[in-house]
Amino acid sequence: MTSYSHVKFMTSAAEPHQLAPDKGREIAFAGRSNSGKSTAINSITQRAGLARVSRTPGRTQLINFFELTPERRLVDLPGYGFAKVPERVRMHWLELMEHYFNVRESLVGLMLIVDSRRGLGAQDVAMLEWVLARNRFAHVLLTKADKLNRQDSLRVLRETLAAGADAAVSAQLFSAHNKQGMEEAREVMQRWLDQPSGES
Repeated sequence: MTSYSHVKFMTSAAEPHQLAPDKGREIAFAGRSNSGKSTAINSITQRAGLARVSRTPGRTQLINFFELTPERRLVDLPGYGFAKVPERVRMHWLELMEHYFNVRESLVGLMLIVDSRRGLGAQDVAMLEWVLARNRFAHVLLTKADKLNRQDSLRVLRETLAAGADAAVSAQLFSAHNKQGMEEAREVMQRWLDQPSGES
């Protein structure tokens, strides 16, 4: 069983020059506001409170770096969507994330957090396009799967895989509430961290 018991906070970045040193390997987590991103990070790392969970959309306003092991990082990106923040702040987040995706050589893959009840939205697809343009992997976590019946959960999984019809995009059902898909997500992360980007 994969464990990230030694995960620890490294630094936060509000501006490009504040990003953590670009060496080693890192996996980014991104998703719409209130998609369950912080909860997924805390569940996967088994560290309650590592990423701040809030019922208020847009709580994550910085790029937060967490060290899993030396030169292996998890990166929590700002949520996007209907965050109750001024437009100038939202545009700054967008520019910061675009810079991040354009320059990070240590980025090996994106864990895209999508509420299974909503499915992939236009902004989710844009995130996938950003990371695929860099020839990196993407894995969609369809969160809150416990709130769907089996038929609906399998349908949204099929639709997500069809929408991300690219060999570098995979997807799974996930629920922090009942621990569904937890180890599968960790295995994907570890596979990415253990090999150079560009390999399958």
